[in-house]
Amino acid sequence: MRNLLVLLSLVAAAAFVPVELRAQDFTITIKNHRFTPSELKVPANKRIQLTVVNDDPTPEEFESKEMKVEKVIPGKSKGVVRIGPLAPGRYPFFGEFNEATAKGTVIAE
Repeated sequence: MRNLLVLLSLVAAAAFVPVELRAQDFTITIKNHRFTPSELKVPANKRIQLTVVNDDPTPEEFESKEMKVEKVIPGKSKGVVRIGPLAPGRYPFFGEFNEATAKGTVIAE
């Protein structure tokens, strides 16, 4: 019962977080060892939540040295990466397991 009350309290508190402080959601898909879209425009100076959907049967790693993030996404699954806030600019990312084809850019503006 106590765990349920704690959970309900957390859910209620999250509902009152101002919209400007919540991370904005974006999705990117890996298919045929390529990211789609390969360019993703996001708001500058805001936290974002990026869902990476891997439609390939093999794992891929979403990695960006500039955004200081790396996450392995198993085949036929998805993972969430939280990024930012990012200053205005271009931030390259790549799939470490298929660097020749799996690459893209986050553009914060």
